[in-house]
Amino acid sequence: MSPRPSSSRLDRSLASVVASLLLAVIGLLCLAPSAAHGAALTTTVKPGERSCYYAWVDQAGEKIGWYFAVQSGGDFEIEWSVTSPSDKTIVEGVKDRQADIIFTGQEVGEYAFCFQDPSFAAEKTVDFDITVESEPRLTLPLSQAALLSEHSAPLEDSIGKVQEQLTNMGRTQRYFRTWENRGFDTVKSTQSKLFYFSLIESALMIGISVGQVALIRWLFDSRGSKRYRV
Repeated sequence: MSPRPSSSRLDRSLASVVASLLLAVIGLLCLAPSAAHGAALTTTVKPGERSCYYAWVDQAGEKIGWYFAVQSGGDFEIEWSVTSPSDKTIVEGVKDRQADIIFTGQEVGEYAFCFQDPSFAAEKTVDFDITVESEPRLTLPLSQAALLSEHSAPLEDSIGKVQEQLTNMGRTQRYFRTWENRGFDTVKSTQSKLFYFSLIESALMIGISVGQVALIRWLFDSRGSKRYRV
């Protein structure tokens, strides 16, 4: 009959498992928050103006996110383009109200994100977000890497699901914010049109009333000035 393991062995095994799990969590948390950096901005593009913004990519293969939405101005349409450090056009669009794209940067250097308003009617307000995301890797010994892979798979799945849900929530918030701003801009435009329409209508009514009074007076004056022989 084999002897039972002592309590000290069980404690050491349990401590080893807990330490491995903590190491896995710390490793994943170190990877997640430092993997991306970006900027969320709002700009105003004047009629006929070209406005560009830039993001630096440290190494080839990094993922670049580009999102924008026209919040107000005219028909909410704008021209846009993304240019590589070698001045090559990666992607572009014409008469778009919004876009949300992700691409892989194949070159190291400064990428240009440009807006251009071809119309000459009204300036446009644009919200945009540029994100540069890298994928760092842990440099661990083989045994520790295998241990991390064994114990951290459920954590990786959970973190991936949470990140996906947060991304969807962010996109939904952007969607509703964009439509709210566009609706407000449409209401302001309609209110301005109604104001000028009311002024024109009032001026026409006053003009017609004055014309009617003048016509009636002219008819009475012309009829009263006639003379008849008896």
